[in-house]
Amino acid sequence: MPEQWLALLIVGAVAGVAAGMFGIGGGVIIVPALTILLAFDLKAAVGTSLAALLMPVSIFAVLQYYRAGKFSIRTSALIGFGLIFGAIIGAQIALGIDTNLLRQLYGVFLLYMSWRFIEPRKWLAERRGQKITKPASEGREIQSLIPMLALGFIAGIFAGMFGIGGGIIIVAVLVEGFRFDQKQAVGTSLAALLPPVSFGAVIQYYNEGLLNIAVAACVAAGLLLGSIAGAKIALGLPSATIKRLYGIFLVLVGLRYLLQL
Repeated sequence: MPEQWLALLIVGAVAGVAAGMFGIGGGVIIVPALTILLAFDLKAAVGTSLAALLMPVSIFAVLQYYRAGKFSIRTSALIGFGLIFGAIIGAQIALGIDTNLLRQLYGVFLLYMSWRFIEPRKWLAERRGQKITKPASEGREIQSLIPMLALGFIAGIFAGMFGIGGGIIIVAVLVEGFRFDQKQAVGTSLAALLPPVSFGAVIQYYNEGLLNIAVAACVAAGLLLGSIAGAKIALGLPSATIKRLYGIFLVLVGLRYLLQL
């Protein structure tokens, strides 16, 4: 029905804005939208989300980050390589076991990371007029192969299990663990997710009959448009503002996983 396709385009567009702003794939929005609004089975929603994210929907957003100098090619390639294998294992786990406990642990992790990103005590001090200085950190190339491959692998496992792109974990680790600037982390994450890194996982969902290609294509069209707008918004705001908006976003996503929504 036309109404359903319009709804899918809107879901994709909203997910795309979040992707362009926060460096995520958009699955954290697509999966609950498909299950809650369109009554998809959870695993079918995960497979369909991964298929939508398989297409290079963030290409124009990545180009905007590249032109702004917020892009680490070598790091993105290493993370993307790890994502390929992690996504396959994640899909196998999701298709073989009940993942409720892991979903709740993932929710706790996201809430912890949201605290680190929002920095409420620092935020309160700033609103009181107290000046708090922190050494500025700029994105940089990571020379060690193992940490970036491991990051991609772990993010890929969550991508395969929950239908997300893995960007939530990638951005958080790059910023908190490797002191990347927020915008640099977002650009690097989007670039790592640009190739079809979840192809192996998508094939497994397809073989199980848990993939709606028409729905995935419609959502992907919305993602393409939304990601361009999201990148423009993010590049026009201060990194500190984007970091806190990302923290608030993580609170909402973390609560969704904890409450099994």
